Amino acid sequence: MTTSLVTGGSGYFGSLLVERLRARGDTVRVLDIADADDRPGEVTFVRGDIRDRAAVESAVAGVDVVYHNVAQVPLAKDATLLRTVNVDGTRILLAAAEEAGVGKVVHTSSSAVFGVPDVNPVLPTTVPKPEEAYGHAKLAAEWACLDAARSGLDVSIVRPRTILGHGRLGIFGILFDWIADGADPIVLGDGTNRYQFVHAEDLADACIAAAHRSGPGVFNIGTDRFGTMTETLAALCRHAGTGSTVRSLPAGITSVAMRASARLGLTPFAPYHWLMYSKSMWFDIEHAREQLGWEPQWSTDEMFAQSYDWFIANRRTTGTGASHHRRSAEQGVLHLVKRGTRILPTARSVS
Repeated sequence: MTTSLVTGGSGYFGSLLVERLRARGDTVRVLDIADADDRPGEVTFVRGDIRDRAAVESAVAGVDVVYHNVAQVPLAKDATLLRTVNVDGTRILLAAAEEAGVGKVVHTSSSAVFGVPDVNPVLPTTVPKPEEAYGHAKLAAEWACLDAARSGLDVSIVRPRTILGHGRLGIFGILFDWIADGADPIVLGDGTNRYQFVHAEDLADACIAAAHRSGPGVFNIGTDRFGTMTETLAALCRHAGTGSTVRSLPAGITSVAMRASARLGLTPFAPYHWLMYSKSMWFDIEHAREQLGWEPQWSTDEMFAQSYDWFIANRRTTGTGASHHRRSAEQGVLHLVKRGTRILPTARSVS
């Protein structure tokens, strides 16, 4: 029987990965700073900070596979935490895993390491070039993984596109709230940018496949069925049936407004949002198919519909939870924009 440790196992993706591993028959352990209310009783919980060497060493003792998911996300907006948690914590974990004789480490990275790609699709050979603090921190954590692999630790890197799935909230909680109330979601520019997502279940399956593949590797993971940002949101509006219509705002000035309002603490946006929302980005996933025997099961439209339906069913409790991705982001002044989306003079329907 495999003993698996999930760091960040109380977060949105970590909790789902725990479920997936339990279904396989693994003995599962979680390392996190906070326990999840829905953690199964048979899953061992180790309370500790990824930057605490003693806690990490205790957590990895006797473990066969480590799935490393602890990360400070862009919504945290804390540059020090981005570096110390995402980079220093990863180094501490890798050192502890090597010392403990862990057989495999799977590190969950981010597509943010690529910034705004010059060319799509992003290939396994595409050179990362992050453009904001979160992407830089995730790339530095990847470098730590590559260093550990050169020293003999079997560690693989999995880079997901933007994650969706039942229970995934954060900034998406705002989108779902708007559409549920008949407000109009907004795209920047003409909304023809192609944007890829990945369902958390597909990502979990890719991580597990990487864990059971011998030897280090780097895998870019996303769905193979996706369209433009306008097409995606228009499909969600049709699914919701609340009368919402996709509207467009000028990309340049709106991005500036997003940046300024975020700096003033008026909106929950992080740099990645205003950098990427109007840009195209998608991964070529053939290498993951070939090397992992993995295949995405969810299309973008299917995962948005499922995520929205879960939000509607659980709307009263979506403002709670320790993890940024397990609760809806605070809207700030966006609640005023929400009220005016149907009468904004500069907005136009693009659906």
